[in-house]
Amino acid sequence: MDVNTGEVLSMASYPDYDPNSWVGGISQTDYKALQENNALYNRAIAGTYAPGSTFKMVTALTGLETGEITIDEKIRDNGIYTRYRDYQPRCWLYTQSRRTHGYLNVSSAIQHSCNYFFYEVGYRVGIDNIIKYANYLGLGKKTGIELTGEVNGTVASPEAAEKNREIWTDGQVLATAIGQSYNAFTPLQMAKYISTLANGGNHVTPTIVKTIINADGSEVSKEEIQQTVDERLGRENTQEEDLNISEENLAAILEGMRGVTSESGGTAYSIFRNFNIEIGGKTGSAQTGQSTNAWFVGFAPYDNPEIAVVVIIENGGSGSLACYAARDILAQYFGMNEADVEENLTAIPYTEQQN
Repeated sequence: MDVNTGEVLSMASYPDYDPNSWVGGISQTDYKALQENNALYNRAIAGTYAPGSTFKMVTALTGLETGEITIDEKIRDNGIYTRYRDYQPRCWLYTQSRRTHGYLNVSSAIQHSCNYFFYEVGYRVGIDNIIKYANYLGLGKKTGIELTGEVNGTVASPEAAEKNREIWTDGQVLATAIGQSYNAFTPLQMAKYISTLANGGNHVTPTIVKTIINADGSEVSKEEIQQTVDERLGRENTQEEDLNISEENLAAILEGMRGVTSESGGTAYSIFRNFNIEIGGKTGSAQTGQSTNAWFVGFAPYDNPEIAVVVIIENGGSGSLACYAARDILAQYFGMNEADVEENLTAIPYTEQQN
């Protein structure tokens, strides 16, 4: 996604299918096979997934913007978060090795993906503030893209617990803060979220329409296009509040994302350390039952962001697996593979004429 305009440059969902199958009519057998394989299901806009640690920038921003933490404040990772007697979650590092991250500020907490740090921030800010900033960043609600089948997703909340006929507890706030509990978002929402962080906190509306030209040569306004789309898809176009996010707070969060890929100890450092362009990113491993989905979200270049990239691999295990796919996408976008490509890469703009 173009982080400044919301233009979707590429969207893919797997299993996929060959559009040529419909030329001349698709057979009942082939169509049934596509249905059984869920190949017609666009996971980018209709699949909802727990974000895992890729949500931690939401919690970080909430803490900074509410003043519950500062950029320089350091929180000590004690391994086991013991504030509640009935729910005492552990940082992943302590679970793996009985070690802790020690004292971390918000940037280093993102870099090292320290669960303990974000448990504490979640406790301080409370669920209402987390919901407020998650919604502001585009999570848990339709993006407005011009496609049918888009779903809302869910930001964890007492209401979400009630819908699931479960009881909301204080521990759910801690789980929410690290991207678990009832949190479930589409990959497209995640791309909007990362774009908003990368572009300075400005809202973008994901779109696949570059422009529409009337028969008389005049251009249809973006507002008219959006109004038509909303009417056709039966959506309400509500004004989004501008929270005027602090540039200093955003910079601290983006610095943490840079550390993920560029600093030793970053959760994606081993995959991106020799990459030609400095990027910001975040890995995530979200448990769903007996399996774990692999996430990577990021933007590039770090100093002058152009695009956001989001990859989720169902049952992929560690977030590092998604990093490899994201790295290949970034390499292709920035022309690092041109020596291996024989076809003409010149893009020709295409405009559909409206009669």
